[in-house]
Amino acid sequence: MNDIRAALIIGGGIAGPVAAIALQKAGIEATVYEAYPGTADGVGGMLTLAPNGLDALHLLGADEAVRAVGLPMNRMVIADGRGRSIGVIPGLDGLPPSVAMSRPDLYRCLQDEAVTRGLRIERGKRLTGVDETEHGIIARFADGSTAAGDVLIGADGTHSTVRALIDPAASGPWHVPLLNFGAVAEVAVAAEPDTTYFMFGRRAFLGYWGQPDGTTAWFSNLPYPQPMTPAEARRQSASDWLEVLREAYADDTPAAELLRHTSADQLIALGSVEIMPTLRHWHRGRMVLIGDAVHAPSPSSGQGASLAIESAIQLARCLRDIPDLPTAFASYAELRRSRVEKVAARAAKTNNSKALGPAAITMMRLLMPLATRTFLTPEKTLGLEQRYRIDWDARVAVDTVPPVRRSER
Repeated sequence: MNDIRAALIIGGGIAGPVAAIALQKAGIEATVYEAYPGTADGVGGMLTLAPNGLDALHLLGADEAVRAVGLPMNRMVIADGRGRSIGVIPGLDGLPPSVAMSRPDLYRCLQDEAVTRGLRIERGKRLTGVDETEHGIIARFADGSTAAGDVLIGADGTHSTVRALIDPAASGPWHVPLLNFGAVAEVAVAAEPDTTYFMFGRRAFLGYWGQPDGTTAWFSNLPYPQPMTPAEARRQSASDWLEVLREAYADDTPAAELLRHTSADQLIALGSVEIMPTLRHWHRGRMVLIGDAVHAPSPSSGQGASLAIESAIQLARCLRDIPDLPTAFASYAELRRSRVEKVAARAAKTNNSKALGPAAITMMRLLMPLATRTFLTPEKTLGLEQRYRIDWDARVAVDTVPPVRRSER
């Protein structure tokens, strides 16, 4: 164990509360500092927690609370714009189902778990800078307050302030030419109860699943060449966006029906899909990054939240077991880098398929049955990702991770 006793965590989304819980389990005091004054109710679309993410939460005793706010998904159905099945991808043998939920529900659940365990979440604390010494680090916030700790962990998302402090030259998020929307439609469409549907429409992609109350949760990726931030997307009224979406999906089944039964107050416009490029520096001095601040894959991966949870736990293990702080940070980065980059690369290929034309969709329909029996079997495409497990009790030794890169020292 090193001399780390107190951690400052910047960001109260997914990775932040999980890191606080994991650090507490590792014997390190942690406080979460969230920039926004209120909760994240109504902010964010739909997501899926994969079996590996749920297993990571199980290590912390937090998986059951998360399962309670989501719906189990045992299979995926790929369909065309006429509602015809192109292929079915079942869950992996021996693994529990993924869980689908809204991002705000996951935020709230993880924050509640942290507070229940006596951890503090300070709201309205927007980080503006840090003062670092040989023995600690002081965070400075926009309201004039400060906080002192031994390490500072950036869990502050794709537009991370901590990332810019670690490396002012670091790239920000890249924009995928797809706009992201989500909502709940007040209608039930033909759908198996434990199945996520991915519909490749004539002009855009739409995913959906049925809910027990007779509604249907859905999310949309609409091709759009210009980058658009969430704030910019919200400047256009939800009613106007609904008209755009209804036109885009007018000839698609069941998307057109879902859009007809979606009200403007239900629609969430999230702007362009964002991904993080590969970053050279994950840490510097007493600062380190986790979650979307350092490795945000496209939502197409189905792994963004799960990878954030894994990284938070692996960082806690490294801080628990490796006495030298620079080596602990570097070992954490090496434990995670290859895995998250492989997931991001797979997701990038999926993004390219979300704006397929009619001819390409017809070809997909012809080839998919063969593909899902050969090179696109669930085990080959998702096995390494979803069967990943963290051994909390195993000690992290420096010689169990790849050699540390000089750029990360």
